[in-house]
Amino acid sequence: MDFISVLSKEFNLNPQHVENIINLIDEGNTLPFIARYRKELTGSIDDQVLREFADRLNYLRNLEKRREEIINSITEQEKMTDELLGEINSAITLTALEDLYRPYRPKRRTRATIAKERGLDPLADFILAQQVSEDELYTEAEKYIDEEKEVADVDAALAGASDIIAEILSDDAKIRDALRKMLNKFATLEVRAAKEEDSVYRMYYEYDEPVSKVQSHRILAINRGEREDFLKVAVRCEPPRAIGIIFSSVARLDCQYPTFIRTICEDAWSRLIFPSLEREIRNTLTDIANEQAIKMFGMNLSQLLMQPPVKGHTVMGVDPAYRTGCKIAVVDKTGKVLDTTVIYPTPPQNKTQEAKAILSKLVKKHNVEIFSIGNGTASKETEIFISDLVRELDCGLQYMVVNEAGASVYSASKLAAAEFPDFDVSLRSAVSIARRLQDPLAELVKIDPKSIGVGQYQHDMPPARLDETLGGVVEDCVNGVGVDLNTASAPLLSYVSGISSAVAKNIVAYREENGAFTTRATLKKVPKLGPKAYEQCAGFMRIPESKNILDNTGVHPESYDAAKIILSKAKTPDEIDALLKECGSAALAEECGVGIPTLLDIVKELKKPGRDPRDELPQPLLRTDVMDMNDLKPGMELTGTVRNVIDFGAFIDIGVHQDGLVHISQICDRFIRHPSEVLKVGDIVKVWVLEVDPGKKRISLTMKQK
Repeated sequence: MDFISVLSKEFNLNPQHVENIINLIDEGNTLPFIARYRKELTGSIDDQVLREFADRLNYLRNLEKRREEIINSITEQEKMTDELLGEINSAITLTALEDLYRPYRPKRRTRATIAKERGLDPLADFILAQQVSEDELYTEAEKYIDEEKEVADVDAALAGASDIIAEILSDDAKIRDALRKMLNKFATLEVRAAKEEDSVYRMYYEYDEPVSKVQSHRILAINRGEREDFLKVAVRCEPPRAIGIIFSSVARLDCQYPTFIRTICEDAWSRLIFPSLEREIRNTLTDIANEQAIKMFGMNLSQLLMQPPVKGHTVMGVDPAYRTGCKIAVVDKTGKVLDTTVIYPTPPQNKTQEAKAILSKLVKKHNVEIFSIGNGTASKETEIFISDLVRELDCGLQYMVVNEAGASVYSASKLAAAEFPDFDVSLRSAVSIARRLQDPLAELVKIDPKSIGVGQYQHDMPPARLDETLGGVVEDCVNGVGVDLNTASAPLLSYVSGISSAVAKNIVAYREENGAFTTRATLKKVPKLGPKAYEQCAGFMRIPESKNILDNTGVHPESYDAAKIILSKAKTPDEIDALLKECGSAALAEECGVGIPTLLDIVKELKKPGRDPRDELPQPLLRTDVMDMNDLKPGMELTGTVRNVIDFGAFIDIGVHQDGLVHISQICDRFIRHPSEVLKVGDIVKVWVLEVDPGKKRISLTMKQK
């Protein structure tokens, strides 16, 4: 297969760029490095498109490997023909390849293989030839009666031959392809209740929808309901339509025993082909649904990780609880823990005044500016308590309820134990809750992405594929922002381009032993960080303390000479713009010895050294008051934060502990195929209350102003 030609057409890319990308990947360059620092070679391909390109390249290579395996297998069986070889080489999907290989794949013992063992192959060929009358067919079948081979009579001989023909029809690639297309177009997914018991799957107890129209989130819900024995699922279609396709592909116009042939077609369909294609269709629907859910999970995770940090503030993290009390951790502007304690303002202790006194002292002692409250158990009572305290102190304090998903996973991990060996598990959670307000990315990378809670049906996804996708999302986010080499944790460093977990630990160990890094070049002294790793990672490391301003930018060390030429001609951002306008991009790039895309990236970095792309996004919504679900009335206008985007809508945090749902139909007036076209995690949006059901804890919202 000509990978370059195929990928050029599929991604609408220049063939030379495609060849360059393949070579860069094969040379061991990471995708973030290729996307950021090899733009001249790739045509400035977007990092997300680059990941899709790499996935497709991997698929095509696996396809080619499987093609070779199939050709070798059929050749070894001495059954390869020029026509078959041509069909195999023309196949462009794994499904098409497997259909062609099906007749030659080693099989378990079937009715057809038993019939072949009884010597009925020639009779099957005689029937398929369809050149005699039905009476002559029965006469021919008499020749195969053999008591020793357990062929007792004519009917037994014809039944065995029919089994052979049915398997031949079942293995025919063209027949399977035609039937597959028919099912995808006309079949219906039928779902029924498996037992008389109410459940969350009730809406699917009497559910039918064309296979071609079932939405991905419904497939995942139905699959889970089936696994939990609440639902029975089947693919339904009209057998006559399918049998007609098989019959027309095998029956001759002058066939004198069409009823006999049709009976074989019916058996092939009901016993062999349909069960196989039904499984295939269910698997395909599930694969598509999984990919959609994983894609959505990745998108939400990216938006969550890229939420703007609340920088430069001392934060008090609050991990709410009832019986065991609220755990408190105060962290300074850099995330360093200053103080910890436990208070009991919630039931059953209700020591509200004592808790206020303790927190008031901590606020004054450490100049706390913001409370970060976890949204777990007792969150509402804790939020009311903090809101009252903020009002009483009247010193400009604010608070925010943060998603604490995964905090308990982190606090019980070996990483947290190593970071805070003297802290109780719950106190570690309070630290994490405070830090994820200060820098969501740096804190959330310590947690398994699947535990962060911004997906749907993530526990049903293929683990390897989910981990691969989410790992890529985290990698892109970390490298997109860059990391402070002197403060980054080992988990954060491990996501930097070219840095393994072992090397990340070596960087931290080197920093602790030798003090802060003063230049990027010092990285070369870190054990096991070789030239290739340095090339891949250096541009994504930041050293604010370095005397060389370029060490705190996204300019790669290989482009320092080019950057110095620009700095020698222009000292301020305004002068850089004037220089670019005066010289022109092409001429200045040639003088600097770089391509135009690299020149423009250098200029962007020099105009704003140490820039954080997250600072350009809307800031998190901080609160000073609190509401209860019972306060909500239809028509009430509220401002909220998008917490999760799913296939059928989005969940919005409106400050009442229970997130409200904006259904896809209520997002905007124009038609949209998916909520992600309009919303992303972290967006601050204006909503209106449609309906409130306190009993079921459901809030329906709309973004359409009434």
